[in-house]
Amino acid sequence: MIRQIEYNYIEAIKAIKQAILQSRYKAAMLANREMLMLYFGVGEYISKNSREGSWGTNAIEVISAQLQQELPGLKGFSATSLKKMRTFYEAWEKTFSNRPLSTDEMAEHNLLATIEADTDSTKIQQYNDNEIITNHQLITDDLTPDNLDFFLRVGFTHHYEIVLKTSSLDERLFYIQKCAAEFWSVEKLQYNIKSNLYSKQGSIINNFAKTISEADFRGKALRSFKDEYLLDFINIEDPDEVDERVFENEIVLNIKKFIMALGGDFSFMGNQYRIVVDEKEYFMDLLFFNRKLQSLVAIELKRGDFKPEYVGKLNFYLSALDEYVKMPHENPSIGIVLCKSQREKTVEFAFRDTSKPMGVAIYRTAEELPPEYKGILPDADKLKELMDNSHS
Repeated sequence: MIRQIEYNYIEAIKAIKQAILQSRYKAAMLANREMLMLYFGVGEYISKNSREGSWGTNAIEVISAQLQQELPGLKGFSATSLKKMRTFYEAWEKTFSNRPLSTDEMAEHNLLATIEADTDSTKIQQYNDNEIITNHQLITDDLTPDNLDFFLRVGFTHHYEIVLKTSSLDERLFYIQKCAAEFWSVEKLQYNIKSNLYSKQGSIINNFAKTISEADFRGKALRSFKDEYLLDFINIEDPDEVDERVFENEIVLNIKKFIMALGGDFSFMGNQYRIVVDEKEYFMDLLFFNRKLQSLVAIELKRGDFKPEYVGKLNFYLSALDEYVKMPHENPSIGIVLCKSQREKTVEFAFRDTSKPMGVAIYRTAEELPPEYKGILPDADKLKELMDNSHS
């Protein structure tokens, strides 16, 4: 009886702890979203007035100083920060379109005080309430919903580094997705940009170079898969000790989160996907369709180390998919073995004489977060500070 009560306490603590962490994380994400939209709006206002308007050369410095007087203790609105907001806006202005707010929304969210000052003998025009940028709905045809979600989860300092040191939309989205999905620190982001990780994508061990002849398709395939996936939604204490079907069911129950871990553009077609060859049934663990690749993607889940025999089975599945399921306009099917660990030489030898495009990736669960992932959720004081700053 005592042991049962202790177990109940342990379960209660785990449940409450999880609820606290989820609530804290959600609040921090909402605060970050509000802050990004504010910075984007301020950046737009400054850009249009400083680039096209009649502001003097010292205008931004004057505005920053006046803001400090109007809102004592205000942080994050130095002249340098305001210029960074302008850079942020100008980097994304062609991608995002803005939704004007109603009068009530403007009154509720008005975050900038009326400023009137002289600089270089040029008077800064008084702000017009109908023109003040107080909030934005970011709408775009260029970003998928998943990419927009990643965008809003990444902090402003990360965003500034990305727009400052990258050029193409694909490259920016690559680093944004990495920051959001893998919780990169600013230092790790800077290191990876400097080492040009974007051009080195495809670190997943694969045989694409030999099995995909079309260069554009091969390049997209390399950019579509990671060598490691964080499955922090898996609630199994030790995935190594359970049947693979249990592990698969956890993924299916959290399929939206799994697709986010994959990186977007994936549509779920089913688990234990049935295919018949010579009147015998075969079942693939997970089957997806990738819109960008225009290709079926079969994923085989393995709870332990990679074994060479997995490749023969997956090669068979891909041949069957290409023969019976793939549409004529689609690219060849791709297979991924998702396992707990792998050894590069073993995978290389297993792939050596294969004919179908395949790769091997590993996964981590929440219990295996590396040190740099720890502490990503703010404590209560930091969270309050974030919320206060976002509504200052």
